[in-house]
Amino acid sequence: MNGYQIIQQISERSGGMWRPSPGSVYPALAQLEDENLIAVQPADSGRRAYALTDDGRAYVAAHAAELKEPWSAMTTDAASAVDMSTLVGQVHLAAFQVVSAGTDAQVNQARKVLAQARRALYRILADDEPADSEPDGGAALSQEGAGTDPGGSAGSPAADHD
Repeated sequence: MNGYQIIQQISERSGGMWRPSPGSVYPALAQLEDENLIAVQPADSGRRAYALTDDGRAYVAAHAAELKEPWSAMTTDAASAVDMSTLVGQVHLAAFQVVSAGTDAQVNQARKVLAQARRALYRILADDEPADSEPDGGAALSQEGAGTDPGGSAGSPAADHD
């Protein structure tokens, strides 16, 4: 397996939550090679392929539970984290659309909505309450967030003008 394939495997196994850069993977591979845990294998593709050495296989066998811990933590909350990441991406796209096509007043309104959302998220952690238990049912966000789309799509930034 070459470095690029290792990066892809990590991304796939983590549900897209961890996408290491080549700048972090290749130094780690060099260290593992220095420790004689992996060795470079000849490859037809011109890329450096790596495989476990006998010492590497012995290390994996001796530390199997320890090596599985990061992955088990990733899989327990991966679906929830991916859902949250998707929502954050949708908010990012909507905010970018407002900045790109909105008036100064709309951009200022969007800043207020985003600041309220950030504070509301921290309140969730501070109160240790689920968002659904807010007394106003989240109305504070929707009142100042006129023009937001509760259905989750970005919509048109010019859809609601005051």
